[in-house]
Amino acid sequence: MASPLSPRAYESLLAWYFVSVWGSGFLATKIGLQHAAPFTFLTLRFAFGILCLVPIILIYKPRWPVSFDEFRHILIAGLLMHAVHLGGSHYTQYLGMSAGITAVLLSIQPLLTAIIAGRWMGERLSLRQWLGVAVGLAGVTLIVWHKIDVREATLGALVAVTISLAGVTAGTLYQRKYCPAVDLRSAAFLQFIATIVVLAPLAWLVEGAAVHWSWTLAGAIVFLVIGASILAVNAFHTLMRRGQATKVTSLIYLTPIFAVALELIMFGVVPTAISLAGIATTCAGVAMVSWTRSPKPSQQSAA
Repeated sequence: MASPLSPRAYESLLAWYFVSVWGSGFLATKIGLQHAAPFTFLTLRFAFGILCLVPIILIYKPRWPVSFDEFRHILIAGLLMHAVHLGGSHYTQYLGMSAGITAVLLSIQPLLTAIIAGRWMGERLSLRQWLGVAVGLAGVTLIVWHKIDVREATLGALVAVTISLAGVTAGTLYQRKYCPAVDLRSAAFLQFIATIVVLAPLAWLVEGAAVHWSWTLAGAIVFLVIGASILAVNAFHTLMRRGQATKVTSLIYLTPIFAVALELIMFGVVPTAISLAGIATTCAGVAMVSWTRSPKPSQQSAA
């Protein structure tokens, strides 16, 4: 009989799953936005997400919020993470900003998380971890350097990516602080409904809710809902509950690496020497943030 995973192995498995899916999500989003505008695409995405969660809710009967405050906190966290963050990031791409600039700007999140968590949540980082945050951001910049074209950074796109960055940073920390014990299955169900309530009217009024249906669109939605919105987001919040906020969010630095790997596999785009140097730099930065000294055998036995 196979032995169960150790806590560290389980967390590593969750981390690598999150990084690989989140890094692949940029490509799936780019495909989806060719068939529907951002608010419309997100409305379809979360409508399918609700359909996927219904059988899970019926089978596992998760715990529901027991107070109005808990219900309110779940909805606020969900709207920040899904409506604000994804709405902003999707419009950033839709308005023409290159994937390189988008990746670099959104990768500021670990730095913002470190500052906010240190100031208001009592998390203290060592000098090594602060250096790791800076090194990781520098590495991401090198990875996507060849894709950066500042001429594509229109005012609308800059506003959209700023809104997205604020949403994902605030939503991540808000859920960590105010929703530490919620059942992630029922929380996701409620958050998806709240997101549709907000985005569906915008899709109709702003975009006309036009959709060019295709199997490609369906595939992008299935991947983003099941792989990203349900499994990857739950993996991320599980890691947030188990570890330091800055340490967990530093994993976002690794997502461009998977985007580079997918470009190589799917389109034959060979990474440049600068990109390879960026990959090594990014991995070093994440290691500096995440590494903790293992307890010595004598300390373990004493405990």
